[in-house]
Amino acid sequence: MASQRRAAPPRGRRPRRSPRHMGRGSGCSELGMAGAAGRCPDCSEADRARGRGRGVPPCVPHLGMAVDEGDVLPGALRLVRELRPGWEPARVKTKLFTDGITNKLVACYTDEDMVDAVLVRIYGRKTELFVDRETELRNFQVLRAHGCAPDLYCAFQNGLCYEFLPGIALGPDHVRDPHIFRLVAQEMARVHAIHANGSLPKPILWQKLHKYLTLVKMDLSPKVPNPSLHQDVPSLETLEHELAWMKETLSQLGSPVVLCHNDLLCKNIIYNRTQGWWRRRGVPSQGGLSPVSSPPPTGTRWLRPQPLAAPRFAFTEQVRFIDYEYTGYNYQAFDIGNHFNEFAGVKEVDYRLYPSKETQLQWLRSYLQAYKQLTQGEQGGTGPAVSDEELEALYVQVNKFSLASHFLWACWGLIQDKYSTIDFNFLRYAKLRFKQYFKMKPVVTALQLSK
Repeated sequence: MASQRRAAPPRGRRPRRSPRHMGRGSGCSELGMAGAAGRCPDCSEADRARGRGRGVPPCVPHLGMAVDEGDVLPGALRLVRELRPGWEPARVKTKLFTDGITNKLVACYTDEDMVDAVLVRIYGRKTELFVDRETELRNFQVLRAHGCAPDLYCAFQNGLCYEFLPGIALGPDHVRDPHIFRLVAQEMARVHAIHANGSLPKPILWQKLHKYLTLVKMDLSPKVPNPSLHQDVPSLETLEHELAWMKETLSQLGSPVVLCHNDLLCKNIIYNRTQGWWRRRGVPSQGGLSPVSSPPPTGTRWLRPQPLAAPRFAFTEQVRFIDYEYTGYNYQAFDIGNHFNEFAGVKEVDYRLYPSKETQLQWLRSYLQAYKQLTQGEQGGTGPAVSDEELEALYVQVNKFSLASHFLWACWGLIQDKYSTIDFNFLRYAKLRFKQYFKMKPVVTALQLSK
């Protein structure tokens, strides 16, 4: 893909040229809305007055057909014939992605660089047990309205069709690069700032954990003989005790409730770079060239110094988040702590890659500067001031909430082990997350917020 070949981070190892991510979601890029413009369903009038509510359609087109999970290509092509009736069937190419561990995904396209690709995501078996699909679609509308998601073309009985998002999916080697993780921190702040000044619902964390644990109980019941499941998996009594302890402890930390991604593993982050000529507004040009109308966006980096009046060749970098199945209002510190846990990877998990305190503090400072500027409107040449006290407080909150992330995805792994048809060792993954939970519990419990 031409766009992916151009989009390499400026330092560190180049992201592997896989077409998207290897994560809990579909294995490729996400989403948005199509149709006539409307309003963000959750924006207040104050939000809209400040320009934060952008166009969004009132509903998602729905096609009354299903795609066979065991043979996805025929169904995907049928959907594309509905969505792209002008495409010649003989020219349509398909690519089946195999990285995802929740859903199945296929791309249908005619251009070799896949810029016109329609992505067809087929929900994994029984994923409706832990994903609310109506809420997922609503969250797409909200994110799209605020410029945080591309276009969603339609829903069908067991999946979605949506726009291809150019860029390269990141891996554990890249999210530790300071240049890259500052972009990630700023993008997370942008999502968290949506509706940050309005009334917010309760965090979904406890409801989701209780739901997952209820589903796990069916697997851990003594009536279900499965010795391999019980080995290295905590007892039901232990799990219930730990959940009660987390709810009592973490809910007292004062972490604000914001709109969270809730599943920001490395492969759910797409890095992209665009490049072109730019000239400062109003500066007389050499050779009679007309200046362009606006400066480059935040994140632009110059390739070489140029005279002030001359055109400059610059590239603009950004990251975008994909896979919104688990998006919802949650604790700010959970979303960040969950992302830090994902530095360890998914298929080859290595918790030695968990970010050091020094790396975390750099990440968190970038996040807080962006978040405060978005929510409080603070301006300044170097960005809003972030005190050492608030930085340390967020560090403590994040590392404590990382326990809830381990617990949630461990339970999720046990549920997937029972139902999923995707080739992934969910039971091993669940055991790894439980093991890390109990290893880190005494470490993070010792962290204390300043009085």
